[in-house]
Amino acid sequence: MVRRYKRFLTDVKLADGSIITVHCPNTGSMKNCIEEGADVWLSKSDNPKRKYQYTWEYLRTRRGHTIGINSGRANELAAAAITAGVIPALAGYSELKREVKYGDENSRIDLLLSNGEDCRCYVEVKSVTLLEDPPSRGLGYFPDAVSKRGAKHLRELVSVVRKGHRAVLFFCVQHTGILEVRPADHVNTIYGTLLREAARAGVEIMAFKCRVAQSGFKLWREVPVVLP
Repeated sequence: MVRRYKRFLTDVKLADGSIITVHCPNTGSMKNCIEEGADVWLSKSDNPKRKYQYTWEYLRTRRGHTIGINSGRANELAAAAITAGVIPALAGYSELKREVKYGDENSRIDLLLSNGEDCRCYVEVKSVTLLEDPPSRGLGYFPDAVSKRGAKHLRELVSVVRKGHRAVLFFCVQHTGILEVRPADHVNTIYGTLLREAARAGVEIMAFKCRVAQSGFKLWREVPVVLP
């Protein structure tokens, strides 16, 4: 990797020494994720209408950690893990739908689990990649930037609970060096406050981390969520 710029673009040096521009599918600040000269993995699109043929998917840090750069993959990882029974707390539902409209603020829930109309579980998925110094402590944080959208989602989840349904904030940890997840009060104080209020209101908060598999990342085990 050479550099990231204009938020969604990254220059990458290939094995032959040539440099190409690829799409960076991450809307956050990517704090502590970018290491100039690090090895990266790209995916290739066959869509002729795309301006940039390649997408940045993963990065390997100097410490040997792998980071999932594509935040959009978090929903896919969570859905696959639920379907495979990897997440016991979210097992037992007969139907899983994605991107369903809901709420009082014109939102879409990432995953809607249900056993009929009267038994619903609303799951909002967030990708976690911020590992703070020192990396050896394994402390991961969310969010990595100020996010009005994230605050809106917390309000919506609280509203769901008050209406008698189940609501879950699911942290998909796409950084192999992260061992626990905490609210990033040093990045976004308002989000940290709302997160604690949501937990007190009955929103379930859980985090599962990824491991590197032959086909890419897979969710494999739960890690603690700490709300100091």
